[in-house]
Amino acid sequence: QGQLVESGGGLVQPGGSLRLSCATSGFPFSDRVMNWVRQVPGKERERVAAIHLYGGVLHYADSVKGRFTISLDSAKKTVYLQMNNLKPEDTAMYYCAAGTTWGDSWTPAEVKIWGQGTQVTVSS
Repeated sequence: QGQLVESGGGLVQPGGSLRLSCATSGFPFSDRVMNWVRQVPGKERERVAAIHLYGGVLHYADSVKGRFTISLDSAKKTVYLQMNNLKPEDTAMYYCAAGTTWGDSWTPAEVKIWGQGTQVTVSS
C-alpha cells in the first residue's frame, strides 16, 4: 500500500522559510505523481505542487509560484517542498500525497496514499 511521513513544519515569521520533507516507502517511487497539498479548516484541500520522477515538476498553484520549490531525491525516495517568503495565508496543514494526475485537473479523490500532515503556521 505504501506510507508517507512528512516532517519540517513549524512556526515561522512572515518572510521566513521552511523546508518540508516527505519520506516514502512501500511502493515504486516512479509509479506515482507526488503532491504537496494543503488544507485550512473549513476550506477544500488545495494542491500546492506536484512532481514525477521522470516527468519533472508538473504543477505549482498560482499562489505559490516563485516562492515554493518542489523537488525529489530518488535515492532517498524523499520529496521536498522548499517554502520561501512565507505569508500568513500560507498557514495550513500540509500533506504529502501520492497520486496519478499529471495535469491540472486534480481532485483529492485521485490520491492513493496520504501522509499524516505537518502544520505550517506563519505568524509574527
